[in-house]
Amino acid sequence: MEPIISAAALADALDGTTILDVRYRMGGPPGAGEYAKGHIPGARYVDLDADLAAPPGPRGRHPLPDPADFTAAMRRAGVGRDSDVVVYDDWNGWGPARAWWLLRWAGHRRVRVLDGGLAAWKAAGLPLSTEEPAPGDGDFTAVPGGMPLLDADQAARLARGGLLLDARAGERYRGETEPIDPVAGHIPGAVNAPTTENTGPDGRFLPAADLAARFTALGAVPGTEVGVYCGSGVSAAHQVLAMAAAGIPAALYAGSWSEWTATSARPVATGPHPG
Repeated sequence: MEPIISAAALADALDGTTILDVRYRMGGPPGAGEYAKGHIPGARYVDLDADLAAPPGPRGRHPLPDPADFTAAMRRAGVGRDSDVVVYDDWNGWGPARAWWLLRWAGHRRVRVLDGGLAAWKAAGLPLSTEEPAPGDGDFTAVPGGMPLLDADQAARLARGGLLLDARAGERYRGETEPIDPVAGHIPGAVNAPTTENTGPDGRFLPAADLAARFTALGAVPGTEVGVYCGSGVSAAHQVLAMAAAGIPAALYAGSWSEWTATSARPVATGPHPG
């Protein structure tokens, strides 16, 4: 199954699809209020911080949720073991990408992200609803292992022996600023590849051929193991999604920079080069 779906294709399959509204803005309030003002008909709201992550701590700002907790959250959202699932937001696609990655990691294969999010849905003249469905009764059960995952040591090795992409903005990678985590810079050997370059001005993903060319130029060539990290494992999931659309497999370092810098024992590089 392709990881991305258009607004028109979703509209045609609306009745048979489980839709998750994953509105999330880094540093912003939960998206439940915006969801209540209008959402794709039938969609249920999923809170990234509460449903798609464990509490912050030494494993990072958005550690992977406990499989039992994730199972419960997805069942409340109506996800069944055989459901066709589509996830969307009204921002930059990071929250839906996190949900897509988690569902794939937990063994659910039939999940896609709405290309362009809610803006694309509205631009197509499609309807919104303020009716909030009752909690679902899905029978999904998380079985971790469906997507490749890196820990800190594996990420460090990959940065030296393969390709580790840093999906954050260039100024954070270079160490010029760090608005969230305690230390600025990047994992030594990592290559900067901002997530924002995966999409065009309309928020839709670049064509698969363009994405493939982008990642190939960064070093994602056949035979090279690829991993991705960001600040807390959210925007990096968007990078993994973009690479999947381009036919390039990649592992996620879920703890990302927030876990890497949780201890002073790990090295940090600065400047525009991998280091």
